[in-house]
Amino acid sequence: MVRTNLPGNPLAPATARRFVRVALADWAELRLPSSGVITDRLAEDAALLVSEMVTNAVVHAGTDVELVCRLVAAGEEDGGAAGLVVEVSDRHAARPVGSQPSPVGEYGRGLQLVGALAESWGVSYRRGLKTVWFRLTDRESDDADGRRPDWDAVFGGAMALSAADPGNRRPVTARAQGGDWGRQAGDWGRRPDWEQGSDWDTRGALSFLAEASDLLAGQFDEDMVAALAGQLLVPRLADWCAVWLDDEAGRAPGSAPRLARVWHAHESRIEAFRAALEKNPPVLGEAVRGWPVPWPWPATEPETPGSAYGLQPWEEDGGSALACRLFAGARSVGTLLLGREGPARIPDEVGALIEDFARRVALAILSARQYTREATTSLVLQKGLRPRGIAPIPGVTTHVVYEPAGEGAWAGGDFYDIFQAGEGRWCFALGDVCGNGSEAAVVTGLVRPWLKLLAHEGYSVGGVLDRLNRMLMDDATQAAEAAAPPATADAGSVPWEAPQVRFLSLVYGELVAADDGPGMRCTLASAGHPLPLLLRPDGEVRPAATPQLLLGVQEDTAYESQTFHLRPGDTLLSVTDGVTERRSGQRQFDDGGGLAAALAGCVGLGAAGVAERIRRAVHEFGETPPDDDLALLVLHAGDLAGRATPR
Repeated sequence: MVRTNLPGNPLAPATARRFVRVALADWAELRLPSSGVITDRLAEDAALLVSEMVTNAVVHAGTDVELVCRLVAAGEEDGGAAGLVVEVSDRHAARPVGSQPSPVGEYGRGLQLVGALAESWGVSYRRGLKTVWFRLTDRESDDADGRRPDWDAVFGGAMALSAADPGNRRPVTARAQGGDWGRQAGDWGRRPDWEQGSDWDTRGALSFLAEASDLLAGQFDEDMVAALAGQLLVPRLADWCAVWLDDEAGRAPGSAPRLARVWHAHESRIEAFRAALEKNPPVLGEAVRGWPVPWPWPATEPETPGSAYGLQPWEEDGGSALACRLFAGARSVGTLLLGREGPARIPDEVGALIEDFARRVALAILSARQYTREATTSLVLQKGLRPRGIAPIPGVTTHVVYEPAGEGAWAGGDFYDIFQAGEGRWCFALGDVCGNGSEAAVVTGLVRPWLKLLAHEGYSVGGVLDRLNRMLMDDATQAAEAAAPPATADAGSVPWEAPQVRFLSLVYGELVAADDGPGMRCTLASAGHPLPLLLRPDGEVRPAATPQLLLGVQEDTAYESQTFHLRPGDTLLSVTDGVTERRSGQRQFDDGGGLAAALAGCVGLGAAGVAERIRRAVHEFGETPPDDDLALLVLHAGDLAGRATPR
């Protein structure tokens, strides 16, 4: 037996399919008891059913999903044949489960497929948990005897629309004259022929939907979703298609949808096709909610070869077209229009397939929009945590290296700043918030403005740290009081989470012109931070501060500062623990004074050269990319350090 937990997001169905396929392949290779029932047909059926079940759980329960797979021997569990048992559980047990199609087509056909393919299946409820299970056996012998699933029972209740009354859905029980859709997913590479009159084999359709779900679930850009939708439909199901996207608020009165994607089997016609579609977008009434409706085939202009949509007419009828509003739940996200040359009507089974496909496209668009909103908000907030610029210091060159951990991150727990705090006085800071995530970002957003405020108020370096420490302690106390459960609450009725501690390590200093010659007088302090290092022109490297307690730990701590002369040619280097604690196996970058040794080799380099050499040394120290924020701040005093800036 194998078990896994899947997050309740659009990636879960694809992950579930891979999990089942890998489990079956491993069992077959190990020749476990009852593994003889594992065939390509059983593996395909299991992947399809698991995909439907997990999709239903994600869409309608919205919780994490537990997936269990196990092989059972003949006679085991109700005396059935040897086979595979799969259980899909979610945490929302309030919704009843039925085997009949939903009258509005919102819940898919997952349980009907289970009934058609599985030997047995069922639903069980426990407190806060719903489990749908099914059992698959070797169906090869059944197919040989002609006992195939009754696909009419599965899709015979599909709903179609009368062309005369597109707002009214009617059940279609008779099979349309469909084409040979192919039994394998690979057959979808060639276009089905709707006019051959052979039975419609739903296996190809289900493989198509599974492939579409897999491709659409991993996209986080709505235009890419629209592009994939077009490439999936053309030429498999249609000769041409177009996707319009509504604005974020849905289709507001008077708002025009945006033509996001146009696709044509003949690429040379795409531009003309797009130009025609932009002038004639489909307009569907509010009554049409997510199911396809017949759409007039573009008429041929009498004086121009081809149709108004850039299509060649097919005899007298031209072809068939469908329009479908893209609905995700109760929200409209766009419109899908597709057409196929030749047939006078699109079979009802194909319409049902388009409906399922359109629902998947709508959900993918909605997920992409939600991701884009969250990513944009996160990016704006992260950019706000970084300084807008670095103040120039006369005679001193500065350089900052800032590499937050995480792909696409703009800010992390490390922060820096260089700013002017008065006439002839410049301040610099490099800090690291203990922790990560949103709590660390909150502290970073508080500390930088506090630092600048205290510096502009004229406090000394030690005084700034003293007051910053008290402010962090007061803020932590208020956060703890706000997070405490109400005194009137019953025990255990209100969950309580302790606020994350707000500790902070910091190097903070100020520069003013030296009174006794060229250079700058530097006063700085280090609170729980890797000590800043001072590089002299002769290669000597020494710590520029003494270690002190982290900020936010103890309220009555008095912080002290050190003052030294930053002479022309001197370099001051401050780093965060992402540099000193960079690992290579059991070793760290700063073991045995590794950082000081690397800095000693930077004699003669300016601020940018020192920063780049240290950054490169840190990256090359380990075989894998750094997994922590990395920040360096370099100050290099030139010959004009401490002199007035020329005007």
